[in-house]
Amino acid sequence: MLITAIEPRRKSLSALFLDGEFAVNLDTEILLKSGYKMGRELDDEQLHELIQASESRRASEKALYLLEHRSHSQKELADKISRVTSREAAEAAAHHMVEIGLVDDEAYARSLAAELLGRKGFSASRVRNELLQKGIDKELAEQIIEETAPDPVEKIMELIHKKYRAKLDDEKGCRRSIAALQRLGYRWGDIRTALNQFKNEDE
Repeated sequence: MLITAIEPRRKSLSALFLDGEFAVNLDTEILLKSGYKMGRELDDEQLHELIQASESRRASEKALYLLEHRSHSQKELADKISRVTSREAAEAAAHHMVEIGLVDDEAYARSLAAELLGRKGFSASRVRNELLQKGIDKELAEQIIEETAPDPVEKIMELIHKKYRAKLDDEKGCRRSIAALQRLGYRWGDIRTALNQFKNEDE
């Protein structure tokens, strides 16, 4: 196959044309380093190697960009990278970030759990689901919840005093408060116990 044109594209890409037809968009730096220019011949194996190298570089660049903004789990990072590269390249880049210490699932999970349990007031079960969705290992998620989750009734009492106290004076406000607590993942039995304790406090 003959390279008949190389045209610049957005996001550091170059369009490669073979035998007069568009073939693929490649990372510009990878293409420059390869030494392939207009008029050069390129076989299928060489093209495949170029595509793989391009995907690998783009995946690594995307990984570093994402990690500059916030921490990610390995699965979450791979999922986001795969929106712009192949899944294989995305998973390889995410794994490399683990190897060089830029991704740590346990540290990420502990930080996220602390935020969700503390600032957002999620229940243990809601936090567990959030961790699993981020790709955190089930045993690790269970361990973190067991070590850090507060007593549900005590946490609901804290939330009532902080956010819902004034709303419990009328039936409509009480229903809305209960619904809000359920959306945070708390079970009705624990909510009822906390409400009874709150009522006894007031009396």
